[in-house]
Amino acid sequence: MSVLAAASTPSVATQLFGSGLIGLREGLEAGIVVMILAAYLVKAQRKDALKWVWLGVAIAVAMVAIIFFAIHYGTSTVDGLTAEIIAGVSSLIAVVIVTIMVLWMRTAAKNISGDLKAGMEKALVAGPVAILSLAFFAVGREGVETALLMVGYAENTAGSSWPLVGLLLGILLASVLTVAMYFGALRLNLTTFFRYTAIFLIVVAAGILSYGVRALQTGNVLPGGSSLAFNLTPGYDPSTWYGTVLAGIFNFRPDPTVLQAAAWLVYLVVVLALFLRPLPPSPSEPATPPAHDTHVPEKS
Repeated sequence: MSVLAAASTPSVATQLFGSGLIGLREGLEAGIVVMILAAYLVKAQRKDALKWVWLGVAIAVAMVAIIFFAIHYGTSTVDGLTAEIIAGVSSLIAVVIVTIMVLWMRTAAKNISGDLKAGMEKALVAGPVAILSLAFFAVGREGVETALLMVGYAENTAGSSWPLVGLLLGILLASVLTVAMYFGALRLNLTTFFRYTAIFLIVVAAGILSYGVRALQTGNVLPGGSSLAFNLTPGYDPSTWYGTVLAGIFNFRPDPTVLQAAAWLVYLVVVLALFLRPLPPSPSEPATPPAHDTHVPEKS
């Protein structure tokens, strides 16, 4: 078990909330993708192709589950400095991929419906394998991001299963919301929802980066493991509600190293600035388009 993970295990409520919110956001993204594909097939009177969409989704979910379990339980079987190195490298890889996905979705979100419909139109001509592949890659992309985000929880909860429970509850809620939107029973301003949850994920990723840096310092891969930026340990109780929230969701430590604190701060400032900068208007739309809810595609 990781030395860092053993130091402080977050509360059950914290583990459920953090992983649940990740599951809700990523589940909604994947759910909207499936909703667009299914609605297009229904409108095109190609319900016979829906089974290939569902099969592609099922394979993607199975792949994500394998990745999650490999991360969540695989690293807990390694001890000592090797465990810290594996945890650190895994965390840094997760941060890179999640950052790329969040920034990519910022610009791609407004075109995703058209891109998926165009892809499905071509897939219908190509055949069942193309339809299955389109659904697999569209959902799998979101799923891999989810699994990688769980690296921080897998390494910071001493092998606990509560992050998995929270993740599944979040995905279940996302499924219910997606079905409600599909049938017109619910309207959400998804632009606002994804904007604020993306900011949350960036903060979480900063904590995972900080954790990864400390793990690599503990494993003697990075220098400066004994140079602390500050030390709040004497007056800090990690068992309090705020202590468990800060540790469980944001990977906060009361005694970060200089490199650890610098990495957290630089990442947060740079990535938030990139994410929050205004999008350039496309040639066919005004510079400041009005805010609107994301519409459910027609089913008939």
